[in-house]
Amino acid sequence: MLPFVVAKTWDNGGGSGTDLPPLHRVDLGRIPYAQALEDMAAWVVQRRADEVPDRLYLLSHPQVITYGDRTPLDDLPTEATAINHIPTFPVDRGGFATYHGPGQLIGYLVMNIRQRGPGDVVRWLENGLIKALAELGFDAVRRETPKGASSLVGVWTPDHRKIGSIGMRIRGGITSHGFALNIDPDMTVFEQFTVCGLHDVTMASLSQLAAEQNRPTPTDAQVRNAVADALGAITPAPR
Repeated sequence: MLPFVVAKTWDNGGGSGTDLPPLHRVDLGRIPYAQALEDMAAWVVQRRADEVPDRLYLLSHPQVITYGDRTPLDDLPTEATAINHIPTFPVDRGGFATYHGPGQLIGYLVMNIRQRGPGDVVRWLENGLIKALAELGFDAVRRETPKGASSLVGVWTPDHRKIGSIGMRIRGGITSHGFALNIDPDMTVFEQFTVCGLHDVTMASLSQLAAEQNRPTPTDAQVRNAVADALGAITPAPR
């Protein structure tokens, strides 16, 4: 992990970011997780060869529980806890077990961070998601992880419910994987396993937060636009 320092050019909380390489937005639909991994491997190869620019891929997945290689097997669903027999899938990213499914916005970032200068891509992403949620009318925060404690990377409500999960891989200066932001997923799935290695975590969704505010849940398109804008992702002009 890079040190927790945000260079000025990475600062989506106030810095101009004008000297950053462009980040292109790519909108996709619902893609099976195994297919997305295969596609992402190809995207990384293309980016490493400078065949494509930095890209933010926005999509969703059918139901799946994914887990990084540090995840204890006890964190995964068992026959006693599994309700819908959701498949589990090992992945080569940071983080522990998390859920992907309809009602979530998934964002995969394939970027050459060596071209972006020093900075912490994870903190940059946390700050970007917090900014996006603020644009949608929701307060969110990032949390520092106490020494020796389970990682608190991600995006949280001020009362410490987790609304966005982050798990990334950086290899050879190229990032892959990214984030999952809960819009209106099946929240009961999070009760079937240990989420993000946190045994006492409470998950939240924008749907729940909107209900607490007596307002409509933002649409998938609204959330996509807010996230892309907050991260400075542009839609390339058609050729």
